[in-house]
Amino acid sequence: MKAVEIKQAISDRKVKAEEVVCSCFDRISEVESKIKSFLYIAKEKAIEQAKEIDKKIASGRSIGKLAGIPVSIKDNICTEGMPTTCASRILTNFISPYNATVVDKILAEDGILLGKNNCDEFAMGSSTENSFFFPTTNPWDITRVPGGSSGGSASAVASGEVPLSLGTDTGGSIRQPASLCGIVGLKPTYGRVSRFGLVAFASSLDQIGPMGRCVEDIALLLEVIAGKDWRDSTSAPIKVDEYSKELSAIDPDSIKVALIKELLQEEGIEEGVKDVIYNSVKILSDLGFKIEEVSLPHLAYSLPVYYLISSAEASSNLARYDGVRYGERKEVKDGNVFDMYINTRTIGLGPEVKRRIMLGTFALSAGYYDAYYLKAQKVRTLIKQEFRKAFDKYQILLGAVSPTVAFKLGEKLDNPVQMYLSDICTLPASLAGIPALSLPVGLYNCLPVGLQIIGDYFCESLLLKVAYILEKEIGVFTPVFNEGK
Repeated sequence: MKAVEIKQAISDRKVKAEEVVCSCFDRISEVESKIKSFLYIAKEKAIEQAKEIDKKIASGRSIGKLAGIPVSIKDNICTEGMPTTCASRILTNFISPYNATVVDKILAEDGILLGKNNCDEFAMGSSTENSFFFPTTNPWDITRVPGGSSGGSASAVASGEVPLSLGTDTGGSIRQPASLCGIVGLKPTYGRVSRFGLVAFASSLDQIGPMGRCVEDIALLLEVIAGKDWRDSTSAPIKVDEYSKELSAIDPDSIKVALIKELLQEEGIEEGVKDVIYNSVKILSDLGFKIEEVSLPHLAYSLPVYYLISSAEASSNLARYDGVRYGERKEVKDGNVFDMYINTRTIGLGPEVKRRIMLGTFALSAGYYDAYYLKAQKVRTLIKQEFRKAFDKYQILLGAVSPTVAFKLGEKLDNPVQMYLSDICTLPASLAGIPALSLPVGLYNCLPVGLQIIGDYFCESLLLKVAYILEKEIGVFTPVFNEGK
C-alpha cells in the first residue's frame, strides 16, 4: 500500500498501526539479509510508538499527518538515542544526544521511526559501496548497486521494507538512487528543509528530502518536514504549501516545459535511457504540455565545479573528526597529539573520504585558492544565471537523472572518475540550489529509468503536480525483490 493509503486505513480503524509496523519488520526479515539497506533497526521502539498511536485513535484523540506510517532515516541524520554513524568507522559508537529538526517534525506528526539506513561514508559516493560496514544492493537485481549516497533509503523503499524514507542530496544523492531503484525522490530547494541535525558534508549544497513509492507519498512527507527553523539560519521563511492536497490542480496548456539538451546528449548517456526519457516526454506532450528544447552550455562544467566546491567544504567540515571530542580515537604510545590525529583519521576514515579531503585541502591552499576554488564559485554563479534565464521562459525543465541504469557491484569502485560521472545529470540543480525530482518512467534492460523534473526556486508544488499527472499515465512501480537471475 502507498503511505497515504496506510494512513487512511489506520484512521478508519481498518488496520492498527502496530500491524503495519509488524508487517514492515516481517518484510525486513524476508529480504534484508540480501539487500542490507539498514544499519540499525529500532524494532522495540517502533512497536511502542505504534501502540501509542493505536491508543490515541481508540480514545478519539486527533492524530498527525503521518499517523502510523513507518519512516526510515538515512544514517547521516541525527536521531536521539540511536546510532548516527554516517556509515563511517570513526563514528561507529556515536549515539546522537538529540534529534534533527526533520526527525522531530516526523515524530510530531505521529510518524514511526523504523531505523537508520546505510549510505556511502559521510554521503560521499554514488553506489553505497563506500560504507564502512557493507554495500547495499539493488532490489531489482542484487548483483547491482542501488545508487548513492542514499542507496540504503532507496533500496528499503523499493523492496517494500518501508513506505517512506528520508535521504540527503548534495550532488544527486536522492535522485540518482531513486532513479536506479525505481522510486520517487525529491531534492527540495536549498533552504526549504532545515539542515539542523544533518551531519555536514558540503554545507552550501546539502539538503534533506523525501523518498517514496509515489508522488503523493513524498508530497505528504515534504509537507511535514519543510519550513523555517530558527536553529538553521539557511532555512527559508517561505510558506509551505499543502503539497499532498494540491496535486491535481494543474492545467497542462498553461505550463511551458523545456528539455535540457545537455542532460540528454551528454557523452556516456545510454541510448536505452534516452529512449525511455523521450517516450515519457512524448506522454507529457500528448497530455497537453508545450515542450521545447533548450541549451544551457555552462552545465557542461558542473562536474569539475561540484567536486572542487564540495571537496573544499568537506575538508573544512570533516576537520572536527580528530578523536578528541567524540568518535573513535586511536591512542598513540609515546607520541604527541598530532600523531594521535593522524592515526585516528588514517584508521577512522575510508579511502573516498580521504581522497575528497585531500582534493579540497589542495583547492583551498595558498596559491591555489584563486585558481581553483574561487574560479569554481564563479562558474557556479554562471550556472545559476543560466537556470534563471531559462525559467524566465519555461516553468519546468526536463532531463535524465542517471546516464545509465544500475551498474554491477564493483564495476566502478576502482575508477573514481567513472563513479563521479554517475552524477553528471544531477549536479547542475544541486549547484544552483533549485528543486529537482526523479520519477520512474520506464525500464531499460529490465531496470528502472528516472526522468528528472526541475523547477524554479521554491516551486516544489508545481514539480509535484507535473510528476503526479505523468505518474497517473505511467503507473506506480510496485516493490520488488529479484535474486539477480
